[in-house]
Parts: sequence; C-alpha cells; structure tokens
Amino acid sequence: MMSYAAIREKMNRGHLVVLDGAIGTEILRRNVTWADHQLLSQPALVRSIHTDYIRAGADVISTNSFQLCRRAIESHFRDPAHRHHIGPRDIEERPNRLLAASVELAREARDSVAGKRPVAVAAAVTTLEWCFRPDLAPVAESAAAEYAEILETVQKAGADLVLLETVNSITEARIAAEQARRIGLPIWVAFVCDEQGALFTGETLEEAARTLEPLGVDAILLNCAPPDDIAAGLERLLPHTSLPVGAYPHIGRFDPPEWLFTNEYPPGRYRTVLAKWRERGARILGGCCGTTPDHIAAIASLS
Repeated sequence: MMSYAAIREKMNRGHLVVLDGAIGTEILRRNVTWADHQLLSQPALVRSIHTDYIRAGADVISTNSFQLCRRAIESHFRDPAHRHHIGPRDIEERPNRLLAASVELAREARDSVAGKRPVAVAAAVTTLEWCFRPDLAPVAESAAAEYAEILETVQKAGADLVLLETVNSITEARIAAEQARRIGLPIWVAFVCDEQGALFTGETLEEAARTLEPLGVDAILLNCAPPDDIAAGLERLLPHTSLPVGAYPHIGRFDPPEWLFTNEYPPGRYRTVLAKWRERGARILGGCCGTTPDHIAAIASLS
C-alpha cells in the first residue's frame, strides 16, 4: 500500500501517472499462446513483461489476470457434476491459485527492478462474462458474491489496488466498487465505450461518474477501444467528474480468439495522440491490447 499511496498523491496533484501496456497480446507477440495466462507454465515470461514495463517507466503495473475467475473456468462445463467427471482434480482451487500467482509475479517483478521508485501493483479484473456483451451479465446477487471472492483473493495476495477494466455497464461497475469498498481495497474503474463515447448498454459516462463517485472510486478510465472511440468517451467524461480520469486504448484488431497486430499506431504516433488527452485533463495514460513497452516508454516521456 505504501507504493500506491505515492501514486495516489501524484495522481491527485494532477501529475501524469503512467499505466503499463498489454500483457496478453505481448505474450502473443513473443510467440507464446495466452491460452492459460502462462502464470504457472512460464512464470519467467510473465515476470519479464512486467519488468519491461517498469523499465519503460510505468508507475502502475497490472497483473496478468484478465478474465481469470471461477466463472470463466467453470463455464466450460455443463454443470458441477460434469466438471467433476471430466475435469482435473485441482480445478476447484485453480481460479484463486492463478489469481494469487498473477499478483505474486507482478510483485516479484517490481521488487527486482523498481528500486526506490514507487510502483503499484494493480490486480486486473474484468466483467464476469464477456466484456463486450453486457447482456450476458449475471444477476446482482451472484455478481456480488463472485466479485467478493476475486477481490478478497487479490487483496490477500498483496495487490495495492484493483483495476476493474473493460467494464460494459454501470451496474457491474457499481457492484464491484461496493465490494472493493467493503474490504478497503482501492479501485480504478475503466469502461469500454463505443464510437459515440457511450457504454455498450447505452448508458452515459456522465451517469457512470455520478454513480461511482459516492462509492470511493479513486479514478475512472476508458480502455479496450480504438483511440478515436476513447477520444469520444473522454469528451463526454472529463466535464462530468472531479475524479482523476485516465485512458488506455487498444491498437490493432480483435481476431478471435487472439489479436491481429497492425502498424497504425507506432510509439511515436501513439504518444502524439495521448499527449492531446493529457492536455485535455487525463491524468492516467497507458496501453491496452496491442501496445508494447515501447509505447509505454513513449508515454513516460510526456512526464
């Protein structure tokens, strides 16, 4: 928490806070599949990506835990009996073991290269169902219980804060924020927006800010959309909140189940785009899918 206190102070003073870039697509870019997050099979690879982002200038590194939760694993089976019948014997313990490992690897990376520079570890958590499909969201009671389990696990593992990212609805953001507040874990909420800067539910970012501000959320961000969509969202978010605002777009295209890399936004152009957002008031900048340590180094040069 000491590291996050320094980051929070920097953010609240209006200084630029640099978030890291993509992890899943960076694993792919290094010619390894992301299918099982590589947390147990190739921990050195995951750790090396974290260290590369710290060396690039990231103030906050996010864990390699996107869509890593009990629901995501158990949904592959018909029901609990089927899971027990054909699944591995350790599957009940696997979600929380992997979540804890994701935090531990990020902490190890920070301890190995950050030195005296404050670097916070953010547990990356997303929607319980597919992040681009708000219609699939579980009912509120189930969501609250599932977020409670996830957040308690990453807190126990030593995460400094939670980065709830690629959120598609106000309801799910509120439920997760309430669970974070209940256990005293700082939270940033990052929404995914469409071309008009609205949530996929049709809700507005003004409504989102109005809902989240009383819940003690530390920052509201936009992520996992192309730069033009993020820019549209920032135009609608910045005038309506006093909270720190951030952004980390994706570059390239989603090519299920993985990622298509393109050359539209090399680091220099990426820096130019995000510099404009900084001028408009964004305090947290980083990268989502397709970005690399070079992109983060380019952002860090804006400080």
